[in-house]
Amino acid sequence: MNIVYMLIPALAWGILPLAVAKIDGKPTNQIFGTTVGTLIVGLITLPFIKADLDAKTFWLAALAGAFWVIGQLGQYIGYAKVGVSETMPISTGLQLIGTSLVGVVIFGEWSRSSAKLWGFIGIALLIIGAIFTSFSDKDTSEGTESNQVGTIIMLVCTTLGFIVYNAIPKAMTASGLGIFFPESVGMVLAVLIYMLFTKQLGELKAKSSWQSLLAGFIFSIAALGYIMSVKDNGVNTAFVVSQLSVVISTLGGMIFLHERKSKKGYAFTLIGLALILVGAILTTVMS
Repeated sequence: MNIVYMLIPALAWGILPLAVAKIDGKPTNQIFGTTVGTLIVGLITLPFIKADLDAKTFWLAALAGAFWVIGQLGQYIGYAKVGVSETMPISTGLQLIGTSLVGVVIFGEWSRSSAKLWGFIGIALLIIGAIFTSFSDKDTSEGTESNQVGTIIMLVCTTLGFIVYNAIPKAMTASGLGIFFPESVGMVLAVLIYMLFTKQLGELKAKSSWQSLLAGFIFSIAALGYIMSVKDNGVNTAFVVSQLSVVISTLGGMIFLHERKSKKGYAFTLIGLALILVGAILTTVMS
């Protein structure tokens, strides 16, 4: 089962953007369905998980879930504006950079000099990889240059949500399985607040909002599989293998969603993907 748990997150997180992009709806519909689907899975798994959480831990986990919504909504907006194959490598690279830096600065990771050396080389490769994958050309799925630049700036800002989402559990003693349900509660509350303030509560009735429950089920499979993989295979191995999801989603966007790129764009994307994967290995295994 070790190998199965190891591969589930990569496959599920890789398929998730493709499934979401196929649903005919706005980012608001997609994020609502994703969070409600995750909450449903959280409720189903709750009786099987021994989670003795106090109120502080519960709401900290819920806060982490709320920050996840910021990051995921940014991704969904990115899919609509520049496509999956453009959004995923950039978003993944930014997450890896931010999470690594938070680990070093706040949690004292990479304590050895050699770890810092490999880690910062890895971060440099992640930055270069993200730059390569952001290459755009005329008459492609990324649209105009201003559209792409605006989307990249948006991804930089919203990725902070993913970074906080990953950082909060590191400061908690509760298990990953134990905080899955409260995180899903925070996700749904955050989306409802977002919809209220953006005056989009009417989207609750939209068919695409409920079709997007599938995305929540897929996300939950990936998240629970990752937690089990960490338990059986260790953090480093589980994390690096899970990053193969960016390869699946990026190639899937080009092949199955028919996202157009120039020949130069294809080459830059593949080179950027390779650099991001190497960077992920250096910032985890080697560090």
